[in-house]
Amino acid sequence: MLAGWRYGPGTKVTDQSRDMGNTFSQTRAEVLDAVAGNVTHDQRVQFIADYQRDEFDVADLARRFGISRKTAYKWIDRYEVAGPEGLVDRSRRPSHCPHETPASIVAALLDVRRHHPTWGAKKLLKVVGVRHPTWTLPGRSTVCDLLDRAGLITTSRRRPVPAHPGRPLIPMKEPNGTWTADFKGQFKTRNGRYCYPLTVVDGFSRYLLACQGLLSTSIALARPIFLRLFQEYGLPAIMRTDNGVPFATTALGRLSTLSVWWIRLGILPELIEPASPQQNGRHERMHRTLKAEATRPPSANLQAQQVRFNRFRHEYNDDRPHEALGQDTPAAHYQSSGRIPRTL
Repeated sequence: MLAGWRYGPGTKVTDQSRDMGNTFSQTRAEVLDAVAGNVTHDQRVQFIADYQRDEFDVADLARRFGISRKTAYKWIDRYEVAGPEGLVDRSRRPSHCPHETPASIVAALLDVRRHHPTWGAKKLLKVVGVRHPTWTLPGRSTVCDLLDRAGLITTSRRRPVPAHPGRPLIPMKEPNGTWTADFKGQFKTRNGRYCYPLTVVDGFSRYLLACQGLLSTSIALARPIFLRLFQEYGLPAIMRTDNGVPFATTALGRLSTLSVWWIRLGILPELIEPASPQQNGRHERMHRTLKAEATRPPSANLQAQQVRFNRFRHEYNDDRPHEALGQDTPAAHYQSSGRIPRTL
């Protein structure tokens, strides 16, 4: 019996020679062949050296090195044919793949790609399929792999992402301490034009300072809205926004033209972390109410939509009780800022 070898279910053992039968011997050989790849190059050299000293037969050497006799004879034959080089690991890559794309198809695909470097796999397959209708062409992913192997795919250099200052931590303890600004998701009015609602809220009182429908998110359209707010309500200490246009950019410090203007007025821009709308949760909650009460269904045009926004803003500030304010209205908790801008 082999030390440490356990019988598996259904293992056959003969009693005639007090040894394990052929079924068990074959199973063990298969197992040893499976782990033969774990034998290092130095162990193979040692195996050949012990074999050449003629102190053990092949069966004994195979047991000593934990390999099958079939593997033992394989290394002996390789050494006799190629010498020490024969003991080096050989590639296990198949010599033939029945699903390999024929060389003629590969050449045709690569030829079209070289003439049209911007064409993708789908276009290449279409062109080659028209030229050779009898060919069985590979899938799109296979063509992508072929282009990659041929070095015909150039990866674009990713722009460095500027560091983010981190989660906003300044609490909202008084009116005009922090204003929050955001563009609610755009939607089409019934005339087919997009409307981009710019909303500005006092974070402490939830007072909706502005809800203005614009034709884009450009600074040229957003800046006059903030200018009017500063003239009417004064300046806040902090302006909290997300990282989108026109509030932030990918430039140094994520500063935009709009945020630089705020800094010059003495307002600190504060950015929430990317993909973290919950850090501006009060504003997002207002957007949900705005969407339900003033955008569904959309109005005929931007002017008609602005009438609904104005009506919503009045109701939101002066009539609608807010649970977070003890069922008071935002107007009952808001007062204009004492910071009056000298120049804008």
